[in-house]
Amino acid sequence: MQKTTLWLAAALAVASSCQRASDDELAKPDPALSGEALSTGQLDEQIWARVRQTGSYEWQGASDHVVWSALERSDNVLSIGYAPAGNRCGTPGATDQLPARAADDEAFRRVRQQVLEMVLAEERKGNPALTMEQLVVFQDEILPVLSVRVQQLSTVQRLRSSPLVRYAEPMGYEPYHPGTANRTLSSSGCGSNSATPNLIAGSDFTVLSNGSKSSWNQADVYHGIRSAWTQSTGRGMKLMIIDSGSSSAQENLGSAFNQGLSSGRTIERLVTMPRNTIFGIPYGDVETPNDGCGHGTSMAGVAAAPRGTDGASVGVAYNANLVTVRAAADVFLDESREVKGVSDAFTLAGNRSDIRIISMSMGRVTSSSQMTDAIRYAHQRGKLIFCAAGTSFDWTAGWVGVIYPASLPEAIAVTGVKDNLTSRCDECHVGSDVEFTVVMQKSSNNLRPLSLAMSGDAPSTVGGSSVATATMGGMAAVVWALYPTETRDQIRQRLISASSNATNRSPSFGYGRVNLARAVGANVVQ
Repeated sequence: MQKTTLWLAAALAVASSCQRASDDELAKPDPALSGEALSTGQLDEQIWARVRQTGSYEWQGASDHVVWSALERSDNVLSIGYAPAGNRCGTPGATDQLPARAADDEAFRRVRQQVLEMVLAEERKGNPALTMEQLVVFQDEILPVLSVRVQQLSTVQRLRSSPLVRYAEPMGYEPYHPGTANRTLSSSGCGSNSATPNLIAGSDFTVLSNGSKSSWNQADVYHGIRSAWTQSTGRGMKLMIIDSGSSSAQENLGSAFNQGLSSGRTIERLVTMPRNTIFGIPYGDVETPNDGCGHGTSMAGVAAAPRGTDGASVGVAYNANLVTVRAAADVFLDESREVKGVSDAFTLAGNRSDIRIISMSMGRVTSSSQMTDAIRYAHQRGKLIFCAAGTSFDWTAGWVGVIYPASLPEAIAVTGVKDNLTSRCDECHVGSDVEFTVVMQKSSNNLRPLSLAMSGDAPSTVGGSSVATATMGGMAAVVWALYPTETRDQIRQRLISASSNATNRSPSFGYGRVNLARAVGANVVQ
């Protein structure tokens, strides 16, 4: 069954009735002094009004009351970015780098303690018995960030007026979140990820000499991928997929990762998404790297599935090393622990010299300064970062632009186009932040690219900007493997130079389609 990533579909439906609002209205949505939090409907209306007006929603531009209301209508977890007074590292336009490890920096340690004491003093006005241990939800020793449970409006007000606080914003509030509508896993990029029936050899895939299946969109007429393999297959590169994990039942991402023409490489299955907590105490089962969604398995297969002998689909960089990270439950990042999981994945990659490329096909509507800190941390350490531009129903994908974090300058936003090479895929977002496109939908029958199912060798299919992003991650690995001494920016320039819009960047599709064969200097076989 075709699996299309529709993770913003229902969320965006809420926006259809929103009206435009002025900046003053958005900053002070409810002037009443009743002390009551805004309802989820009022919050969502404010967020969507801002999105329709500016294309994004930044919590730093919201009022204290809006921030507190979002805490009250979610899990009360507040993300606090701290720094010594006068050091605004990590804020928009700042040039200061984040410390290599906040826990090892004496000045940052002092500020952390001051901020914690500030929060505890305010929160004890409502709960005198509260302890510091109960206050902290997630620990972080790398980034100068605190994740604490906050219930008092006065806490938010005091923090946001402090010179020691870079930002204070809700971690777990997104417009249209659990509890407001009938949200299902299928609307968050998840599904069965089972084998797609009735695929046709020669049309939907090409059988390679060793018996593996090359997806229709790997053809040279679209991206020159098959011809590029004569020069490079990604050997020596290490690619990280930040997603919902990888299936333990898919042997092509396990015991059979090295088979056929794929050999001598490594795969790691990690998890960074923490358990939920109550008063600082984790509860529930320990999270594992196993994919309970199906999306992460698909992305890993697209990027680096082996070119084996079992008839499964082959990934773009079939000799690259792979790290799959379960950072979230699904691809709509609307939980505090998902924000923490993604942030930890980026800092983990930033601190590993062997990881050069990061691909993340997840996102959200509102910004997250904590995730921005983590992405900048990885970017400052030379990582090439690809993020999905956004995926939703076709009637909303046309007016909602590139989502967060693909909209960040540190991320390379990727989206999908149809095989006519001129139209976006039905569910794909486009906009000025997009840098590259990948062909991932047939106009004739809407077929999406092949990938690995949750188990077995029969391919599944997957669509949206998600598969486009994972494909770009694989193509970057193929190019970088041929030029291993070059920097991230040099590799990015090689990708641009080999793209369809290299000299005339499109306002919707960026530099367009990469011809991978041209990027590695191979002769294209038509």
